[in-house]
Amino acid sequence: MMTYFSELRYKEVIDVHTGFRLGYVCDLEFEDCEGRIASLICPGRARFFGLLGREDDYILPWNCIVRIGSDIILIEAKGEFMRRKRQGRFL
Repeated sequence: MMTYFSELRYKEVIDVHTGFRLGYVCDLEFEDCEGRIASLICPGRARFFGLLGREDDYILPWNCIVRIGSDIILIEAKGEFMRRKRQGRFL
């Protein structure tokens, strides 16, 4: 099965053990030297309808992905989810 990044953006990410819905993939991290995907990034939840910004993004290492289906990505998070602030890119 071949999947494009543009297709990954429309797949919802769910934790297998808890059923927690993390949202949709917004970005990915790529390792230049090894030429592989390191992790998927899902945006944090919006605070007060998005007026107060967002929570930290979820960083999902590639090895925690259990299955990528036609409309969903199942992950198996070991412990807590890694979180990180979004790095703003201004032009």
